[in-house]
Amino acid sequence: MAAHESDDWWRSAAIYQVYVRSFADGDGDGTGDLAGVRAKLPYLAELGVDALWFTPWYLSPLADGGYDVADYRTIDPAFGTMAEAEKLIVEARELGIRTIVDIVPNHLSNQHPWFRAALAAGPGSPERELFHFRPGRGEHGELPPNAWPSQFAGETWTRVEDGEWYLHLFTPQQPDLNWAHPAVRREHEDVLRFWFERGVAGVRIDSAALLAKDPELPEFVEGTDRHPFIDRDELHDIYRSWRAVADEYGAVFVGEVWLPDSERFARYLRPDELHTAFNFTFLSCPWDAARLRASIDDTLAEHAPVGAPATWVLCNHDVTRTVTRYGRADTGFDFATKRFGTPTDLELGTRRARAAALLSLALPGSVYLYQGEELGLPEADIPPGRVQDPMHFRSGGVDPGRDGCRVPLPWTAEPWATPWLPQPAGWAHYAADRQGGDPSSMLALYRRALLLRRTQPGFGDGGLTWLEAPEGVLAFAREDGLRCVVNLADEPVPLPAHRALLLASGPLADGLLPRDTAVWLRA
Repeated sequence: MAAHESDDWWRSAAIYQVYVRSFADGDGDGTGDLAGVRAKLPYLAELGVDALWFTPWYLSPLADGGYDVADYRTIDPAFGTMAEAEKLIVEARELGIRTIVDIVPNHLSNQHPWFRAALAAGPGSPERELFHFRPGRGEHGELPPNAWPSQFAGETWTRVEDGEWYLHLFTPQQPDLNWAHPAVRREHEDVLRFWFERGVAGVRIDSAALLAKDPELPEFVEGTDRHPFIDRDELHDIYRSWRAVADEYGAVFVGEVWLPDSERFARYLRPDELHTAFNFTFLSCPWDAARLRASIDDTLAEHAPVGAPATWVLCNHDVTRTVTRYGRADTGFDFATKRFGTPTDLELGTRRARAAALLSLALPGSVYLYQGEELGLPEADIPPGRVQDPMHFRSGGVDPGRDGCRVPLPWTAEPWATPWLPQPAGWAHYAADRQGGDPSSMLALYRRALLLRRTQPGFGDGGLTWLEAPEGVLAFAREDGLRCVVNLADEPVPLPAHRALLLASGPLADGLLPRDTAVWLRA
């Protein structure tokens, strides 16, 4: 089914992230599934999104929320079947919604047949060459091969019964693959084709800058020019090969690329590599006018040399919910600072999240919306006995983990039957069926904003021009007279001259734009 997409839809798309396990429960067992997603496709069409990005729905022991994949060609039975996935792709496309799937190339599950075979085959075997097995250091090999830092807290090496150690930048259940091995490259290209043949329009690449490792596995030295496992030059040959596969089908890539160096970041977006990459500087930026403007400028400057569109996102399945984060004293995001009991002002956070929605949706390029953001969901406090995220346990219980943004969505005032993560008391207030009839709700704001973005000129890919504005105010022009103004100052400010008010994130005060409020205008 190698049907080519004929346009550059991805350059301006609004893409909705579906965390299947928590989206909608079709069979009442407390776990979200594909039947639930299929039942909610009309909701997603009414919301007005162009594509759905599904976090991993493959067979997995769920040691890390599905990012430990045991079989890319099988849907996890908790979610449904391959036949259901194929129906979902078709049914969504009939509603004008494309499908993006997640590929996790850095590692597999320790339950994957490759790794099980490697354990059984023993030291020096061809099966072990697909991973990073090494003898240990010390007199009896009792020390790990090196002291590389983990992407989670904890160790990066685990010793097996025969004495060798294997590398895992994440959990021990996620052994890293050896991307210098041709079989690893062939397998992943086959997986890409498998899903493109089923009508998938794109692939999100998890931890895209981590695949290649220095074959000598040297110690990590902070500040050295060439990192032993992040952003190595060998990666670009891998992604050029992937791009050739995607081009056969007219499919696209979005990479999860966390890099502080803008020039290195832009290399992944060259015309023969990835189409887009996530913009983490904007996601983690505090609610501060000067810093947001700098983040926007830096993002656009990074993308300009390679002609790639920027991406904008406020939250995802790893990051504290926007409403909660923007209500805190520290409105930025950093994994290292996450702690239990951090206070937040949800009223303030909600007002800022509404304004941030209009800001992000007005910027040039594509935008990603994490499920539940359109409902204004806060970060949930998970009771200690119910926490499941390995980040929590590997931190010794210091980090609350990511479960708080992964709680099942409240579709109605009645909670899910025995949900896999508990829905907090009081979440009936956020229920989609209640918000749907309230013109002042967060859901109504997102529906209206996405409709305007899709039907009015000036949105999506293109240029941006900053306008003169008071200190603490962001104001910029897009094409066809479109204007976006966001007030982050302490006092209300006058609106600039305009012909029409298209949308406001909150009520205006005597023609003035209140603090923490945004508007779309037509000049």
